[in-house]
Amino acid sequence: MKGYPRMKLGKILAVAVALGLAATACDYVVPPIDDSTPTPQFADLGWAGTANAVSSASGALHVDLSIENKTGDFSAVDVSQSTAQVTDSSGKSSNCGTVFVGTSVFVNNSGWFLPGGFAMKGYTAGTAAAPKTQPLYVECAGVAPAAGQKLAIKYTYVTGPFNYYVASVKHSATMTLDLDKVVKDEKYPVAEKFPGLVINKSDAVIEGINHLTVQLTDAKRTDTGLEFTWECVNSIVGQDHAYMHIGYPPVIGSDGILYGRYASPHLAAYGDNNTDLRIPAQGKADFTTKVTVPKTVTGLYIIVPEETQQAKYFVDHVIDITNL
Repeated sequence: MKGYPRMKLGKILAVAVALGLAATACDYVVPPIDDSTPTPQFADLGWAGTANAVSSASGALHVDLSIENKTGDFSAVDVSQSTAQVTDSSGKSSNCGTVFVGTSVFVNNSGWFLPGGFAMKGYTAGTAAAPKTQPLYVECAGVAPAAGQKLAIKYTYVTGPFNYYVASVKHSATMTLDLDKVVKDEKYPVAEKFPGLVINKSDAVIEGINHLTVQLTDAKRTDTGLEFTWECVNSIVGQDHAYMHIGYPPVIGSDGILYGRYASPHLAAYGDNNTDLRIPAQGKADFTTKVTVPKTVTGLYIIVPEETQQAKYFVDHVIDITNL
């Protein structure tokens, strides 16, 4: 799926990057982003929140919640920019000091993107060496649970492809949760089917930058999670060796947790030497990625940010591995 049309600045930067790369004999081919083709427009309804549990924790109102992408596109919500306020039945409002709402903490103005119609209730935080699951929740100190409360969460989100050279347009919105309406049987990760979303089969061949293709050739469970084997093919006659990034793709399954600590996909390195993936002329290259996931999680989908059109321009794809 395409995101919002790129600004004119995108063309200028892409041309500048292309000239610079040519001068340094880099193996990327960097065509300018084509702004001439209209992008399909869908009603952007932002993100919606649902209260999954309301309780009292050490004298604070505690709300466990889930969020659903209703933007009509791939979208990411910055956890670090979310704030919340609870209002009681009399109209009195109180600020909430603890807010974990989003798809990940943004790095380089971006984070993990979730497809339209997908819902989640947690993400991977911590460090690369010690990742941990961070549930989505809000706590409001000094507030007790009571009938008639409303929770308003202000959040910041982006949609469409991630372009390292052109900052994504940030949107601000507010989701309001009726705390009298608690939903305990939320469906994850596909809350509703979005008509424009393509969910790829596990053996799909997906084209990216320089007409390189990427295909998932194996997926297996390990002691710590999942290991994916990918094959990247460079089949264009006359094209020299080239490079490809897909980051370290996260997964989301029936428990609603987005597994995989976020890192900007252009920084990913593969192989024993932790280098960029180099695909020889008229050849192919295999590589693996891993993600920490509990063995009990099923109904999994991979979110793949694939380098497309130009260097460091990533378009997200979904791969169905629910049979794993």
